Amino acid sequence: MTNEVAEVQRQKRELRRDRLRARRDLPSDQRDSASGVIAEKVIHSALFRRSRLVACYLSLAEEVDTWRIISRAWRMKKRIFAPVTARSRMLVFRELTPESDLIVDDYGLTMPASGEEIAARKLDLVLTPLVAFDENCQRIGMGGGYYDRTFSFLRGRRLLLKPKLLGLAFACQEVPVVAANPWDIRLFSVVTESG
Repeated sequence: MTNEVAEVQRQKRELRRDRLRARRDLPSDQRDSASGVIAEKVIHSALFRRSRLVACYLSLAEEVDTWRIISRAWRMKKRIFAPVTARSRMLVFRELTPESDLIVDDYGLTMPASGEEIAARKLDLVLTPLVAFDENCQRIGMGGGYYDRTFSFLRGRRLLLKPKLLGLAFACQEVPVVAANPWDIRLFSVVTESG
């Protein structure tokens, strides 16, 4: 690892720790209210309305609540796929239906126990969790690199139409700059409760 890459990784660890604390410190009523605003923004966006095959993480307690988006997507007859961590350190996307049995993996993430799987390239929209982001849509996740590896085919492809990676975050998670490594995959956009 070069000194430059090591420095970027150190900066990301500090930002991750700081923004996780900021997210955790949000009062639950403020988090619920902000999640509702974010869900409405996503649901009413042209990008969401046009998308038929949507991947969406199943939110943890401190993350933007995605269940409102998922419920609306089902009513709109969209197919929803949840990320599942694979041994290859890549994500697999498994269909989530109202009847799906849910399990918790070794990382504490909730996912469907079974269901049809879809290749990442076939998705229209991917609602992406994040810990921190900047105005250039650079993202810091939990540090496992799953999204970067899974969507590496998007690297350098400005004309690739899908999937669009849409980050969901609270405004307190924005930072001035996220230093990027060459393998980092930028988001298409980020939705917060502000602006």
